[in-house]
Amino acid sequence: MMWLLALKAMLADRGKLLTSLLGVVFSVVLVNMQGGLLLGMIQKASLLVDYGRADIWVGHRHTTSVDMGTFIPERWIFRIRGIEGVERAEPYVVMFGQMTMPDGKFENVVTVGSDAASLMGNAWVMAEGDSRAVRHPDGILVDVYDAHRLGNCRIGDVREINNSRAQIVGMTKGIVSFTTNPYLFTTLHRARTKFGGTMGIGPDQCSYFLVKAKPGVDIPTLCAQIRARVPELDVYDRRTYSRICMEFWLTRTGIGISFGLAACLGLLVGLAVVAQTLYATVTGRIKEFGTLKAMGANDRSVSYFLVSQALGNAGIGSVLGLVTAVTIGQVMSSPRAPVVLTVPVAALSVVLMVVVCLVAAWLPYWRIRKIDPATILRGG
Repeated sequence: MMWLLALKAMLADRGKLLTSLLGVVFSVVLVNMQGGLLLGMIQKASLLVDYGRADIWVGHRHTTSVDMGTFIPERWIFRIRGIEGVERAEPYVVMFGQMTMPDGKFENVVTVGSDAASLMGNAWVMAEGDSRAVRHPDGILVDVYDAHRLGNCRIGDVREINNSRAQIVGMTKGIVSFTTNPYLFTTLHRARTKFGGTMGIGPDQCSYFLVKAKPGVDIPTLCAQIRARVPELDVYDRRTYSRICMEFWLTRTGIGISFGLAACLGLLVGLAVVAQTLYATVTGRIKEFGTLKAMGANDRSVSYFLVSQALGNAGIGSVLGLVTAVTIGQVMSSPRAPVVLTVPVAALSVVLMVVVCLVAAWLPYWRIRKIDPATILRGG
């Protein structure tokens, strides 16, 4: 069978086979790692939205990043609480602040204040301590991955935030901001009255209203009802606002272009290696193809041979590349630089490899078609 002959031909020249496979593996790993890093980094931009336990986010007009909310009057929340399908609605504060280190240096932080009773929007995963400890006097939570930036802090340590005393009562795990400014979780009252002095927030202001819908309530319908009650504000369901936050950083910072260019440049190198090797492999066997044609093989059989070789290279290389990418991703992924490998990106990398291998193997086909079997038999 022609596919078996193609496999034997691949294995006969193991040097070129190894070179082409390395090119495929390199390209597949690069596409998946760059895509995984981009997805992992950009998902950090919506962490508070994705895990905040709120079905609906209500905030100032044109707020496109959860970390950059604009203050709104808290009194408007009563309009929302009066809607039939609302189980609860709580004010929420997200604002920048400044922490003073023991050595007198400063570190910019993002203060997150949630309602002390419900703790909606509070930290959701802990490395040490209990997230409910923010109710303690002066209590704050910081992330274990930010501890070195905050003076190698531990539970029980005392810091100053905007010139007010704060005590670390727990350490979160992996809640790391996209802006690189450490998240600092506390209660709403403490965020406004103690830590918000330099930010200009009043005791009756907040950044968002977090809304929890009653079971079975249609979220889009509830969003429309809230918009009618507070037309001064933007109202989004969780998934929509998460997408808005990610798109803001993806389009405004150039991170997508940077990762895309790096991936494309590396991909071109890998594809060039694959294409050149496959092309050289086929053109180096022109006489063998002539012999096949002299033995009765038609153009269709030759094309099947070429396609089988191309798919063999693409298939084996893609499998090895995906296994390598998953292994590297598991080893290298961290809250600081998360690697999120997805099926669509993996499928895209495989499709790219198949297309390139088919094109590279098909280009010499026109030379093979012009071969005169009689010339080969005469030794010409």
